[in-house]
Amino acid sequence: GIEEVAERCRWWEGRREALDFEIDGVVVKVDDRSLQRELGVAGREPRWAVAWKFAPTTATTKLKKIVWNVGRTGHLLPFAMLEPVHVSGVTVTTATLHNEEDLERKDVREGDEVVVMRAGDVIPQVVSPIIQKRKKGARRARPPKKCPLCGTPTVKPDDGVFTICPNRTGCPGQQFQHVKHFRGALEIEGLGEKNAYRFLDEGVIADAADIYDLTAERVSELEGFGEISAENLIAEIEGSKRKPFSRVLYALGIPGVGFVNAESLAEHFGTLDALLAAQPEQIEEAEGIGPVLAEQVYEELHEERMGDLIDRLRKAGLRMELDPSERRVEGGPLDGKTLVLTGTLPDLSREQATKLIRRAGGKVVNSVSKKTDYVVAGDSPGSKLAKAEGLGVEVIDAAGLRKLLGSDEAPRARGRPRGRV
Repeated sequence: GIEEVAERCRWWEGRREALDFEIDGVVVKVDDRSLQRELGVAGREPRWAVAWKFAPTTATTKLKKIVWNVGRTGHLLPFAMLEPVHVSGVTVTTATLHNEEDLERKDVREGDEVVVMRAGDVIPQVVSPIIQKRKKGARRARPPKKCPLCGTPTVKPDDGVFTICPNRTGCPGQQFQHVKHFRGALEIEGLGEKNAYRFLDEGVIADAADIYDLTAERVSELEGFGEISAENLIAEIEGSKRKPFSRVLYALGIPGVGFVNAESLAEHFGTLDALLAAQPEQIEEAEGIGPVLAEQVYEELHEERMGDLIDRLRKAGLRMELDPSERRVEGGPLDGKTLVLTGTLPDLSREQATKLIRRAGGKVVNSVSKKTDYVVAGDSPGSKLAKAEGLGVEVIDAAGLRKLLGSDEAPRARGRPRGRV
């Protein structure tokens, strides 16, 4: 009966800390195979199973110091240095404070006793201060007047949310974040976060374009690298030159241009030269690009440092134009249809799914609206799935995408329990 099920769920929640592995919920299933077949699957989710998520585990500790980091576009981001505390099976010493607006709203101050939790049982974050225990004289945290990494005086635009380090070319924090973003966008797996930081710190590279000047001989001289590992890294760097034009556009790190907007700009203009020649009002004609973002794209592309980066990447051999096979095909089974991708599809990357949809005449956008025809949901879909359900947009899985495509190009998806486990 349902009471026994609820009792069993509470029993597991009480035991979670005693287990040798992490769990964050319980899946309850109908245990009759014939009933499972009768209940069936709705989209990607079986009607005969449901995931029940435990409440996040919290702990209290002292916030020793608020430190500011620098993001890829110069935004100053606060995080908390904590006295070590055990949360959900992990010892936490640092936690995110998100941004200065959230810091102001929560009114967290150095020296406070704070409540800490792991968001989604993964990312440590400061939930709130315990005001009753606050010491007299504790001051509100403010963004530093100088960049903590390069010493440049910080600025806050009149219409901006973030305080910014304006030193786009010489700030080591921004260079590191851009190299990290660049290698992720072009999937250079051998150049992980630690190596990216190390290469910059040791002067092996100064920016993202320098990656293409690396040689196996130079890399093999570095501690921790041998001949084979150095050759493997260079092979991955060479392989990144074959990535689609949209990936290169995404890798440039233009503020506001994520994967989907990069796809849209690449599709609309076809070549980087055409995009560089466009005025803001012409950039705005691309799907999903508004007037503010169009102006931002134009200004960013015409900065001297960006022009230098593009020239060097062009000389290195990266793709600066759309391959004909990547263009949206008119008259296909998805002609005129708008789709949103969310979550992880089995055996199909977001890039592959986007390419298949474009070949079928459809277009992929980043956000769900009433104009969206389908939301393709995989594992861990996030808020886009909830918004689709709220708007009544049809949600399909990989099998549904294959059916729309009228082919076997997209793999079949297996049903999974509703909820996040």
